[in-house]
Amino acid sequence: MNDIIQNNVTSNLAAGKPAVSFQVRLVESIEIAQIAKSCGYDTLYIDLEHCMHSMHQTSQICMAALAVGITPFVRVPSYAPEYVSRVLDGGAMGIIAPHVSNRNEAERVVAAAKFPPLGDRSVSIGLPQLKFQNYPLAEARRELNAKTTVVTMLEGPDAVDNAEEIAAVEGVDILFIGTNDLCAQLGIDGQFDHPKVKEIYAHVTAVARKHGKHVGVGGLSGHPELLTQFVKMGALYISAGSDLQYMVSGATARTKLLRSALNV
Repeated sequence: MNDIIQNNVTSNLAAGKPAVSFQVRLVESIEIAQIAKSCGYDTLYIDLEHCMHSMHQTSQICMAALAVGITPFVRVPSYAPEYVSRVLDGGAMGIIAPHVSNRNEAERVVAAAKFPPLGDRSVSIGLPQLKFQNYPLAEARRELNAKTTVVTMLEGPDAVDNAEEIAAVEGVDILFIGTNDLCAQLGIDGQFDHPKVKEIYAHVTAVARKHGKHVGVGGLSGHPELLTQFVKMGALYISAGSDLQYMVSGATARTKLLRSALNV
């Protein structure tokens, strides 16, 4: 079973290597998994907080990702159990929980995402992560708990202030800093190179390291110098951009090229 259940994020982070993620917001069909794999990503996440994908579409993309060897995560619109357990049963290998601000909220995410004794996720059989095979229940729960990643998003000052208590929660794996939302709440919207941002990354990275956890970077794919700084600090889970972002930027660049060549 250890060979069947694969999680590139877990493996990369354990080896001290970055895990680079592709955000799915626009494409609803399974081709996006192979595209992300072909483009060199380690993992993708379907952003149900900000897109209109159905649970069925989300599950189909997760299963396609599992088949091609790219690890599927889902950013849920809420960390209520009815979202978390359903996307995990549908093939996700990780949960990204938005707006986690304190220990209690982090514990609720873990409870929804992990089987007993870590949480209270309900047991299901024939899971995509197990290639729809049935294994001894205790063994399956243990392996799935070990390889199901729980990502808590820190998106406001309260979350930063409580970063250590969030990091201390057993079952939390990654503290993912939502830089855009954080800057907005701090009143420095768009000022990603502001000293406060660097202080926050340094603080969160330190408390995560203290508790054996990892840090994620969001919203900085267009700022490679800052991204490099934070990766050197130890932030290894990287949200590198979305399908929508890539399409718009690529189409814009191509239009400019053509109009320049045609002198129109």
